[in-house]
Amino acid sequence: MFAGIGIVVLIVMVFGGYMLAGGAMGPILKALPLEMMMIGGAAIGATLIGNSMHELKLLGGGFGKVFKGPQYSDQDHIDAIALTSKLMKLLRSEGAVALESHVTDPSTSAIFSEYPKLQNDPVVSSLICDPLTLMVVSSGTLDTNAVEDVIDNAIKTQAHELEEPQHAIQGLADAFPALGIVAAVLGVIKTMGSINEPPEVLGGMIGGALVGTFLGIFLAYGLAGPMASRVKQVITHDMQIYHSIKQVIVASLHGHPQPLVLEAARSGLPPAHRPKLTDLLDMMRGK
Repeated sequence: MFAGIGIVVLIVMVFGGYMLAGGAMGPILKALPLEMMMIGGAAIGATLIGNSMHELKLLGGGFGKVFKGPQYSDQDHIDAIALTSKLMKLLRSEGAVALESHVTDPSTSAIFSEYPKLQNDPVVSSLICDPLTLMVVSSGTLDTNAVEDVIDNAIKTQAHELEEPQHAIQGLADAFPALGIVAAVLGVIKTMGSINEPPEVLGGMIGGALVGTFLGIFLAYGLAGPMASRVKQVITHDMQIYHSIKQVIVASLHGHPQPLVLEAARSGLPPAHRPKLTDLLDMMRGK
């Protein structure tokens, strides 16, 4: 929502200010299609050169994040803490045998079914189930630090994939000013080939060439740069759910009491999205 509003404000303020200052839109509109073809086409080509199909699909999802926002709501973060806490409580109270059916096939788990969104999220379910499956199949007690390393590696791998769109969009933001100069230089080359034309013609041609420079800067700092920043914000927000899951598992393996386990997971959430500890405790008690 805010991204769409921001784009409208950006366009209205830039071009509205230009027109109020006495600028004519005619030269810009005349040069815009071809300049946009050169700059936009070069950006698309460079993106295709530098990315595989997998990264291109992620890039499309990255643009979607700009307008859709985070994948996980505040309630999803709370549910992830509750779900993981219930599984760890089951492990402590009834042992690995009772936990096995829940983590080897979460689609049929009664505990997972209480949280259908997380149950159908392959990343979240894997992050929970994979380390717990290690505990189920292990013949002895696993070292807590080793389990934490496994979870850290899983989160790091997921973070790397999630950050790919942000890097690609930021790359476009960095490239647009230079691509705008390329379009402007080509316009100047065209103008120099018509140096014998009258001043009013040359002025129009030079103005059209400068549209390329303007577009490159406008796209870089007005659109692509802010989009990359927004994608990074969304990724940071969504990544918190993975860290909460990790904190519940690790704190539980250390043998901490449940209030401390919940606090370890809760305290890692941003203040604006952090639930009260008393609310988490009441939820775990079924209130």
